[in-house]
Amino acid sequence: MFKNHPKGLLPAALANMGERFGFYTMMAILTLFLMSKFGLDKTHAGIIYSVFYFSIYILAFVGGLIADKTRNYKGTILTGLIVMAAGYLLIAIPTPTPVSNLPLFLTVTCLGLLTIAFGNGLFKGNLQALVGQMYDNEKFGKMRDSGFSLFYMFINVGAIFAPMAAIGVRNWWLSTKGFLYNPDLPELCHGFLGGTLSPDAAARFEGLAAEVSKNGIPTDMTAFAAEYLNAFATGFHYAFAVAIVAMAISLVIFIVNRKNLPDPRNAAAASDGKPGAAEVQMAAKEVRQRIWALAAVCAVVIFFWFSFHQNGLTLTFFAKDYTLLKIGSFDLSAEIFQSMNPFFVVFLTPLVLAFFGFMRAKGKEPSTPAKIAIGMGIAAFAYVVMMLGSLNVPTAAEVTEMGGLADAQRVTPFLLIGTYLILTVAELFISPLGISFVSKVAPPQYQGIMQGAWLGATAVGNQLLFIGAILYDTIPIWLTWGTFVVVCLISMTVMFSMLKWLNRITK
Repeated sequence: MFKNHPKGLLPAALANMGERFGFYTMMAILTLFLMSKFGLDKTHAGIIYSVFYFSIYILAFVGGLIADKTRNYKGTILTGLIVMAAGYLLIAIPTPTPVSNLPLFLTVTCLGLLTIAFGNGLFKGNLQALVGQMYDNEKFGKMRDSGFSLFYMFINVGAIFAPMAAIGVRNWWLSTKGFLYNPDLPELCHGFLGGTLSPDAAARFEGLAAEVSKNGIPTDMTAFAAEYLNAFATGFHYAFAVAIVAMAISLVIFIVNRKNLPDPRNAAAASDGKPGAAEVQMAAKEVRQRIWALAAVCAVVIFFWFSFHQNGLTLTFFAKDYTLLKIGSFDLSAEIFQSMNPFFVVFLTPLVLAFFGFMRAKGKEPSTPAKIAIGMGIAAFAYVVMMLGSLNVPTAAEVTEMGGLADAQRVTPFLLIGTYLILTVAELFISPLGISFVSKVAPPQYQGIMQGAWLGATAVGNQLLFIGAILYDTIPIWLTWGTFVVVCLISMTVMFSMLKWLNRITK
């Protein structure tokens, strides 16, 4: 699989697995943690979630600028891993729930999230830039797209297990405290303590309390609500600690294999400080054209990421509120669906690569910009599936009034599984190939910054995520998914309209 690729590709991918593990831990549990820990509603949890994911990607631009100025990519990457681990440590330390001082403890949590985001910014784009530099030669240049696809596949191996680890740790801690897992109870507990439950919701709260208590039916419902919330949130705290272990493993892998990664400082020394050949040959006009092309693509993919990264927000809410958490006799958790995307990335990448290889052999392989446009159309189809599967469900407000849906009222989990399958295919057409496109088109002296710009576009899309949470709570669910269908189709149309121009610059 790696036969025709640089020997540093696999070590770089393995070094990235810890970051992916933490990323998908957050995607699986962050909004649910904020709601169970602090009693936030979906909109406010969505705002924090969107700001966090915005920060992760926008700070990659800062990280790229630092690495480009210092030419110390490896040192910047190493620092990023350490800073990320420090951020996870800050939010892994358990504090009592319900919180006694909401502003203080929420601020501490947000500080931890900002620390993670800054570390990620130092790490993420710069490692991708190093991978791109491995293909900046005639020997490996033609394998750039497949190289980034393989890189993307292997970094997602860690992501498969992140939601599983978070679920296992959370449920283990609940069990040690004499409770079973139920996705609806944290919200009901906060509602009971705040005196905001409707009569139907209050009745369901008492029924669920009896079901999850392993030590008999609780008699003091106030004490039960506080104890269940504390166990639930503390389990999530410990789940964040698992990400620190993943970071440590990545750190060791990176240190051991850093000699196999390219080093721009060595290249600069070899040329006596003179620009490389590619920089000499590239006229100022061509540099401007390339930057404009990258800016155009980045602007379009904003709207794809706004739709795609709903998987950690509205799609997670849908898993908790509307999805039957059971397949046969096998019980599920709302967070487990976040394993679907990285699972499909790992197992579909060889198929997608084989398809592109077949098309290449026939002389009909789409250009990288065309693949990105096609991916946007595939993403639109994924949300069409969600629309059709959500036509007959009640609104979010009605679900809250009822205190949650009974199993008979919930939709099949295969709706979300199928949606994640389709979204993953779209992702494989866009994310690794977008990184490849940037590494190919970006002027050599701006590699780090342009990788940061690509991630900056993702950041803007992530900052818009909270709109999905607002729509989820205020309009019919099927119409929420319809919004993402329209956004993805518009992005696809704009991308196709620029195709000739982009293909010309890519060549």
